[in-house]
Amino acid sequence: MEASFAGALNAGRPLLLEGGLKWQPLSMTPADMDFIAAKNTAAREIALAFGVPPMLLGIPGDNTYANYQEANRALWRLTLLPLIAKLAAALSHHLQQWWPDLSLDIDRDHVPALSADRERLWRQVASADFLTDAEKRRLLGCEGM
Repeated sequence: MEASFAGALNAGRPLLLEGGLKWQPLSMTPADMDFIAAKNTAAREIALAFGVPPMLLGIPGDNTYANYQEANRALWRLTLLPLIAKLAAALSHHLQQWWPDLSLDIDRDHVPALSADRERLWRQVASADFLTDAEKRRLLGCEGM
């Protein structure tokens, strides 16, 4: 018994396994214990499936955007606004049987994440000397004002 179970070469070997018992290790490898990386990977994949930049989730190592503002702008421009536009179009179509002139649209001026884009557009339109005031209003979506 001493020759079969003692010494460095026999370390960790079970003493008795009878009656159909099998040996299973009780410890986990470091790769098996990397739960945080697995959780972050799952969160990253779910976010990407829904069009959410992973940087907004606060996962380390997902700094593909220059900053959070750009990631937030990308979320609005690439994911939320197209979904809201589809929803508004479908809702408008459904409600037009009762209100034929109804048209639902997105008020982008009230989206804080897009304020930098709006300011840049206003600056560009204001500095365009070759446009008339009516053309500037049309470009800014202020035709009726």
